[in-house]
Amino acid sequence: MKPVPLGSVIAVKRLAAAVALLVLAACSSGPAKVKPAELPPPANRASAQLIWSTQVGASALTLAPFAHQGRVYLAGGSGTVAVVDATSGRDVWRMNLNTPLSTGAGSDGEVVAVVTQGHQLVAMAEGRELWRVQLPAASYTSPLVAGRRVFVLTADRSVLAFDGRIGAKLWTQSRPGEPLVLRQGGVLLAVGDTLVAGLSGRLVGLNPDNGTPRWDVPVANSRGTNEVERLVDLVGPVSREGASVCARAYNSSVACVDTATGRSVWNKTAQGVVGVHGDAQWVAGTESDGRVLVWQRANGEKGWELDRLKFRDLTAPLVLGRLLVVGDQSGQVHLLSTADGSELTRLSTDGSAVLAQPVLSGPALVVQTRNGGVFAWRSQ
Repeated sequence: MKPVPLGSVIAVKRLAAAVALLVLAACSSGPAKVKPAELPPPANRASAQLIWSTQVGASALTLAPFAHQGRVYLAGGSGTVAVVDATSGRDVWRMNLNTPLSTGAGSDGEVVAVVTQGHQLVAMAEGRELWRVQLPAASYTSPLVAGRRVFVLTADRSVLAFDGRIGAKLWTQSRPGEPLVLRQGGVLLAVGDTLVAGLSGRLVGLNPDNGTPRWDVPVANSRGTNEVERLVDLVGPVSREGASVCARAYNSSVACVDTATGRSVWNKTAQGVVGVHGDAQWVAGTESDGRVLVWQRANGEKGWELDRLKFRDLTAPLVLGRLLVVGDQSGQVHLLSTADGSELTRLSTDGSAVLAQPVLSGPALVVQTRNGGVFAWRSQ
């Protein structure tokens, strides 16, 4: 009996009006984890300068950094929340909630929101706490702050909306879920005047004013002979270009949806466990074995595939023009060519795993590591 290696699975049981979340040690019949091959010396076909670094505290969970209007919003496992200027690395403000966090920070540039491991949604502004409310279940997805509201996706894949000023609950949208869900971030974003969420294996467009569904598109269907094999869930991050949103269903598929019409554009089988990213031409993803794949955004046809980073527990990629950036379990950040996957250069952090998809904020390419290190480079 071995735990699932890429993402803990939790069982969800509804008891009366409450939801209890139980950590499940799932079994895997696969082989022992394969040791990755040694990396060759960096190609050094491009250069990048480390412009700042900071520390927010180690985390066993994937606390993703968030970038908005030249600032980086950071959360540390023990309760640190920091807003950092992306150019200088200086704190705009920093505070410690003195309780472990289960999500990264979300913000609209004014209100900053996180969720604690005690299932509390906490809203802050300018280094002071505004309000906090108790959620009915755990959350591992960074809150979405938009339109003076705070939206939360809980681990049982319910969506809740709160007034951003006072924390009053506005509405809840839920549906009968799968018996198992993932202990990792899901899908929650705004596209125009529609709130887009991943609910089980479906991408759903909601009216942000009242939670009413506008459209519903399946990305993956439950399959298999037991609860673990039938696990179906959408994982973040997603790739958005205008009305096109492309998302991954855990270890099942990658699909693109036209959110203007609520219709599926394409759906391809893929075996990854973290989200995707792309631009107007390409959508890129990393498979669970460390292969990097790209698909044409228009039709889902495969572009190229890279296997020299196999078994390195890659993060979701970040696509920046000619660059595709991905982090790995040893704290390496790989800058690849989007044209063919060839290496441009490689950057080092503190030796611990890169937690989540790298982000771009102003001039800075930013990553956060398992040990709580935050590193920012400027491309040369």
